Amino acid sequence: MEAALAITRSSSTELEVVRLRRLQAEGRHEEAWRDAGTLLVDLPENRDLLMIEAVSLRHLARIDEALASLDRLEQLQPGFSRLHQERGMCFVALKDAPRAIESLLIAVNINPALPASWSMLNGLYRMTGDAENAATAAAHVETLKGLPPEVVTATSLFSDGELGLSEEMVRAYLLRHGDHTEAMRLLAKIGMARDVLDDAEILLEAVLVLAPGYRAARGDYAQVLVQRHKHLLAREQVRQLLDLDPANPDYRSLAATIAVGLGEHDEAIALYRGMLADMPDNPDVHLWVAHALKTVGRVPEAIEAYRAAAAARPDFGDAYWSLANLKMYRFTDAEIVRMRAEEAAPPTMLVDRYHLCFALGKALEDRGEIAESWLYYERGNALKRSESRYRAEIIETNTAKQIEVCTPAFFAKRAGWGDPRPDPIFILGLPRSGSTLLEQILASHSQVEGTQELADIQRVVLELQGRDGDLADPRYPGVLADMASEDFLKLGGAYLADTQVYRTGKAFFIDKMPNNFRHIGLIHLMLPNAKIIDARREPMACCFSNLKQLFAQGQEFTYSAEDIARYYRTYLDLMRHWDEALPGRVLRIQHEDVVADLEGSVRRLLDHCGLAFEPACVEFHKTERSVRTPSSEQVRQPIFRDGLDQWKKYEPWLAPLKDALGDAVERYRE
Repeated sequence: MEAALAITRSSSTELEVVRLRRLQAEGRHEEAWRDAGTLLVDLPENRDLLMIEAVSLRHLARIDEALASLDRLEQLQPGFSRLHQERGMCFVALKDAPRAIESLLIAVNINPALPASWSMLNGLYRMTGDAENAATAAAHVETLKGLPPEVVTATSLFSDGELGLSEEMVRAYLLRHGDHTEAMRLLAKIGMARDVLDDAEILLEAVLVLAPGYRAARGDYAQVLVQRHKHLLAREQVRQLLDLDPANPDYRSLAATIAVGLGEHDEAIALYRGMLADMPDNPDVHLWVAHALKTVGRVPEAIEAYRAAAAARPDFGDAYWSLANLKMYRFTDAEIVRMRAEEAAPPTMLVDRYHLCFALGKALEDRGEIAESWLYYERGNALKRSESRYRAEIIETNTAKQIEVCTPAFFAKRAGWGDPRPDPIFILGLPRSGSTLLEQILASHSQVEGTQELADIQRVVLELQGRDGDLADPRYPGVLADMASEDFLKLGGAYLADTQVYRTGKAFFIDKMPNNFRHIGLIHLMLPNAKIIDARREPMACCFSNLKQLFAQGQEFTYSAEDIARYYRTYLDLMRHWDEALPGRVLRIQHEDVVADLEGSVRRLLDHCGLAFEPACVEFHKTERSVRTPSSEQVRQPIFRDGLDQWKKYEPWLAPLKDALGDAVERYRE
């Protein structure tokens, strides 16, 4: 009933928006402004209504009020291109050409398909005597005039995040008119945004057949290949682009990203250093080089680069959080004062604000100011959760389906299926559960390659899932029952071929993607002789560690006590099922046991993997290799004991977490 009412309200609002825009088209701005204001009383965060209000106020010559409406809208949706276009129009009305140009440039950088912005920029540049930029703006106007109106509109919708409407419009155009390179590229970009990367790759390949000189499409193609971890193919595309435009910063940063993906971190650092020589004040490049330096253990240089990023942009939350995420860094008094000020400043963007909150939480924790530290962790989680669409029931539905489909009889019938090679070692579980430590121990063995958190199993799942949008009855994992032995043999072989790029000839390699625990059944069918290790940590310690961690991407279940507790409980349920359906298939390693008895745990781990004992595995902290997880600096030291009971300092605020975990606090040892 509630869902039906919400749909009805949404439909009613959409009809009102259409009516108000019609009033504006008829010049009835007083009426449109009044009616929009009435609706905003109940819908104060509605983007379309705020935009209608601002446009009508401008037409009514009430510019200050229009700008105030746009300021409210920017707090809600800073990346909405048309708000910046409208702000530019307000400054035009105020005869403030510099600020008008500034706002319109923001608009077209977000959304290049804004003819009105480009036309106004052309006029403003001519008025200010800037012939070169006027010509550039005029060229954009002519380019947009040369495109079908449907493609221009669909591109504009895409740029403002309206993927559904954009896809509907561009697909309809392609059905009517056949191949059109710009429309096909737009459909590929929509696929990239939706993570339908196989379709995007095929579309962009077709675009480049039709227009091999289309640089923007080749850049998009390289991006797709990177996202699909096809780094060698991506490198060839970027080399072609750099041959044509060697100074292009986008191509250079993409080349560095590819080098990182291939584990060529020294090459990436050199590329970033080269970029900094040309743009020394670019905060993003300082951040990128710092990340690469951290990965290879050059921590003092990384700290210098992170500080340079913060100096280049004082509200750059990611720079401060990256310092905090070194775990061993201690902020100065001056840095804490600066972070507090930037976090409290109204103009600070949401993404910077929550990065600053997590950084302040860590800084104050290190100083023993626990109560205030928790306030910042709590605020950072709430801000991050506010932009997330994570729904726990989707994961729980998938878990129930895995248990329903992947029974002991199901696996018995498919015994021996898949690629028999034993090369992969999967380390999985929850984030912050000690998996990086286990990876470092194993990667210290002469026969084992340490790689990174590989996305290959996730990509297989997405392909099996298809485009089925029925979250209540997803296609995967049920589709596993319809697949033949040859299908799993092919999937296993493709996995081993795709991951070859991360290997240097050692017999075994590690895939440390934690969320693979949800797909152990698929892994077993693809790779029946792969080793699987469950890295487990006591639930209060594990969940608290996740609550104070801001992840670079994914792990959306970690930003509230309820979400992380539900996820942990679901993890226990599913792992118990795998133990029953595939007895002996998974080795469980308890983090607390590793800390208490390192050598005994190492021997148990190596025995499971069929590896002879090597002392280097006990002295794992001496192993030099790149590590790309939040625990990177911890595993470069002897066994890290301090984290076992860190959560107890915060116990007065963690009752909701403990309640949500329920019996998980006892049964995690089962």
